[in-house]
Amino acid sequence: MNTPPAEPRRMRLTGIHHVTLVVEDLTRTTGFYRDVLGLTLVREAANDDDPGARHFWFGDAEGSPGTLVSFLEYPSMDPGVVGRGSTHHLAFAVGSAAEQDAWRDWLASKDVPCSEPLERGGLRSLYFRDPDGHVLEIAVPR
Repeated sequence: MNTPPAEPRRMRLTGIHHVTLVVEDLTRTTGFYRDVLGLTLVREAANDDDPGARHFWFGDAEGSPGTLVSFLEYPSMDPGVVGRGSTHHLAFAVGSAAEQDAWRDWLASKDVPCSEPLERGGLRSLYFRDPDGHVLEIAVPR
């Protein structure tokens, strides 16, 4: 009897669940990501892999995958070096250029230096840094 070969297993990534960044001080990080950027602090815990490290999760109010950014607190760790193996930046999306302009004005009112919007590669991008020096972007399609 001839049996057709089994269909190959198809694995598929469905999106980004979360991104994790290392920071020096989670109190300072909370002040920035919650109070300046408006993300919800959805979980405070010890890190599952390193119980001595605090691990905070921010995202939408429901903690939905795809909205999550988590932070591990390592106060004594040396600052990172930019290069291969490091993260260049983290981009947040907004719905319009007008909303992006409002973000630029909001960040300026909170003394967060940022670039002027840059038009490039089908995006209009605004860049700034968090208190630990991570490069952040607010992007909107052109």
